[in-house]
Amino acid sequence: MTMNLTTDTAAGSERVAVIGGGSWGTALAGRLAANGNDTVLWAYEPELVTEITTCHTNTAYLPGIALPPALTCTGNLEEAVAGRSILLLVTPVQVMRGVLKQLAPHISSQAIIANASKGIELETLQTVSQTCGELLGDAALARYVALSGPTFAREVAQELPSLIVAASRDLTAAQRIQAAFSCPCLRVYTNSDVIGVELGGAVKNVIAIAAGICDGLGFGHNARAALITRGLAEMNRLGQAMGAQAATFAGLAGMGDLVLTCTGDLSRNRTVGFKLGQGMKLADILAEMRMVAEGVKSAESVYQLALRLGVDMPIVEKTYQILHEGKPAREAVIELMARDLKAEE
Repeated sequence: MTMNLTTDTAAGSERVAVIGGGSWGTALAGRLAANGNDTVLWAYEPELVTEITTCHTNTAYLPGIALPPALTCTGNLEEAVAGRSILLLVTPVQVMRGVLKQLAPHISSQAIIANASKGIELETLQTVSQTCGELLGDAALARYVALSGPTFAREVAQELPSLIVAASRDLTAAQRIQAAFSCPCLRVYTNSDVIGVELGGAVKNVIAIAAGICDGLGFGHNARAALITRGLAEMNRLGQAMGAQAATFAGLAGMGDLVLTCTGDLSRNRTVGFKLGQGMKLADILAEMRMVAEGVKSAESVYQLALRLGVDMPIVEKTYQILHEGKPAREAVIELMARDLKAEE
């Protein structure tokens, strides 16, 4: 059965370019178009551009979803961003720098730069906002909006009730993103803690892999609940070291997204961990996946960032060792349980 994204003609009036034709980019582009925004989606694959343009579907990444006919698609970056009031980035974080370099000469000087991808760049250990500031300048960074929260792309596309947060130092920019996306099935909250929202999105993917490993090993609900709770503590510690607000991690971009990604069957990162826990090799797991599990790369970047800042993140450390140093999963969990006894913090 194909589901249709319904149109709310009373909603938005922005001219939006969505950069990235994966499941999340397509779901967000469809929502923006259904809300009445003039929306163009940029996709890398020529066959995907053709399918979205002619059939209004994306069977590779969002099968069974009928996209709004008003949504257009292009494979030309310059064409996508020209004259757009909002630029929404939804490409994998590890290729974001290259995409931004291509986009930079064509972005309107007044455009809001928003990002819905989650992760930390491995080469520089920068968040996306930091990369945007470096490549696009302080004026663009001042209007930057981080979009995050407990949202599986398929459920957003199916118009199931979902909540997200739009974080910016510029309240007006956050409110414009809020207005463009909001509808009866998608509620958007504003927030001023950009770095906290970005870190929540990056760290939760790593913890989700760890949660999947525990489930794959058959360690039960107690272990998963404890891992989520202690993972939140690690997220908070890293956030505090980088000037984030503790309240952010108790909200949608912290605990909300963490719980969803650690427990939901649609979570790609949890799936990677589950298969690792069952004994599959990482290379074989990734070879089976078309979509990117950001937590695999983020495990290394978050681990390296924690080392740089002197932040204790034992779950992240063990997940990194399992993914990138070949440590047996069961051995890593035993080492976590055998750590020195201490007070909860």
